Amino acid sequence: MAVKFGAKSTTEDVLAGVNLKGKRILVTGVSAGLGVETARALVAHGADVVGAARDLEKAQRATSEVSKAAAETGASFEVVELDLASQKSVRTAADKLITDGRLFDVIIANAGVMATPFGKTEDGFETQFGTNHLGHFVFVNRIAKLIKNGGRLVNLSSSGHRFSNVDLNDPNFETTPYEPFVAYGRSKTANILFAVAFDQRHRERGVRAVAVHPGGIQTELARHMEQAHMEQMINQINEQAAAAGKGPFEFKTIPQGAATSVWAAVVAPADEVGGRYCENCHVSDVVADDARLGLLDEGVRGYAVDPQNAVALWKKSEEMIGEAFA
Repeated sequence: MAVKFGAKSTTEDVLAGVNLKGKRILVTGVSAGLGVETARALVAHGADVVGAARDLEKAQRATSEVSKAAAETGASFEVVELDLASQKSVRTAADKLITDGRLFDVIIANAGVMATPFGKTEDGFETQFGTNHLGHFVFVNRIAKLIKNGGRLVNLSSSGHRFSNVDLNDPNFETTPYEPFVAYGRSKTANILFAVAFDQRHRERGVRAVAVHPGGIQTELARHMEQAHMEQMINQINEQAAAAGKGPFEFKTIPQGAATSVWAAVVAPADEVGGRYCENCHVSDVVADDARLGLLDEGVRGYAVDPQNAVALWKKSEEMIGEAFA
């Protein structure tokens, strides 16, 4: 019988007894938090990992423990430059990997930003949509042929997808008043829809895609949030929890937060997670778009896993970046 994991499971829990020697895995966002722990856990179990980060010096400092773990297991770890807010950087990074030619068993699209002030990427896209979705959309699609048959794509999303569906008529907030968490929600919904569409397009060769929510963790992701706002949100969560007879909110540790990414990447059965949204190391139920949910409740909104919505987003994304993918 398969072992069941949950919200408190760590990367070491889900990888207990798992030998990843011979696996090659790409992880974006290895300069802090979840990306570093994800890479560390994978190399500690023998996987060769390629980390991607915008700031190479910062990433190299942050991943000293990853390099140490790789040396202990005989795995390899390297870092490549990737700025998801720059289509030029994304294409350059993808081209270098294609020229290198080595295949990947898994791509974990972990990097992202949250609740940023209004701004645009160098290509004119709203910062969160442009970085979290369009950056990964182009990068992953350009190197899709490097994913081995039977491989996987893991997109990090968030329960924040419940803040908003994508807006394909105004993705850059040109006519809509900007709200940081609405923009974050749009980008996190897009991460799920990208996984749904990618899974549909590549499953014939056994490549499956899944979106995951890591949970609430204290990382650099929240650097744009004021402390007072963070405390207000936690108080609101706890009030909702108390009203529902639940205990107070607890942040996950970083190893607990990275567990669902690792579980979905190399532990869970492909047919179980392909095209789905997962949290707390299991597949989430689909909830109605208008269902009232507390921030501690599980579930994925129907709009985020709707195949037609996924196709429409794919088409809009291609139009925005001026490139089509098979």
